Amino acid sequence: MYVDPQTRRALLPIADKIVSSFTEADWIKLATLTDSYDLVRNHSRLLRSLDFKDDDYSGHVLSVLNTIVGRDPANFDEITRYLNALEGGGTSLSSVETPGARFYIQPTVFKIPDEGQDQNLVSVMMPFSPQFGRVYDAIKSAARTAGLNCMRADDIWQDSVLIQDIFSLIVRSRIVVCDFSEKNPNVFYEAGIAHTLGKHVVPITQNGGDVPADLRHHRYLQYLNNGEGLLALEKQLASRLASI
Repeated sequence: MYVDPQTRRALLPIADKIVSSFTEADWIKLATLTDSYDLVRNHSRLLRSLDFKDDDYSGHVLSVLNTIVGRDPANFDEITRYLNALEGGGTSLSSVETPGARFYIQPTVFKIPDEGQDQNLVSVMMPFSPQFGRVYDAIKSAARTAGLNCMRADDIWQDSVLIQDIFSLIVRSRIVVCDFSEKNPNVFYEAGIAHTLGKHVVPITQNGGDVPADLRHHRYLQYLNNGEGLLALEKQLASRLASI
């Protein structure tokens, strides 16, 4: 009953969520879904540790999960589906899974795209005026240096409504670079969407005063829109993207 190392690592946050939220009834339901009733019901410590809130409960949870997945790798998806349904359903759109409450969105203005998140995609939110063309070129070069792909909303045309293409691009991105230069209200709006969806947002600007007060506690990269300044931006941004 071999479980590959990557799957074992993926089970760690799942085990933490189960420890914090599962009841005995949840274990029985999950056991039924994964054809593991005998394992869960007959385990010498799992349900007893849950009932008595023993310190060894988390270890038994992880051990049982590994055994369930080891019996049938497809059980990993069954476990994930059950846990997601227990937390409210839906699919996480965030770049980072963090402990705590999870919220599921049902937008009325946007359609959630069918595609999942692309771990290698960087999207860029910036003014579309011509003087930002070289800035976008520098950002694309920085992304390539970090081994990532880079797109802006005008690189695609999948929907008749531009903001839908922008929303879909943010959803599919792991990292969102936002250029706050010139206090562009569209970029502010798009940064809010990215933050709400839990994306890694990297702010850049030509003028620190253009960064909204609510966002100045986030570290931003300041640059000059000339040859030397854009080379410096490219180097700094590539390092930032690589660290993410």
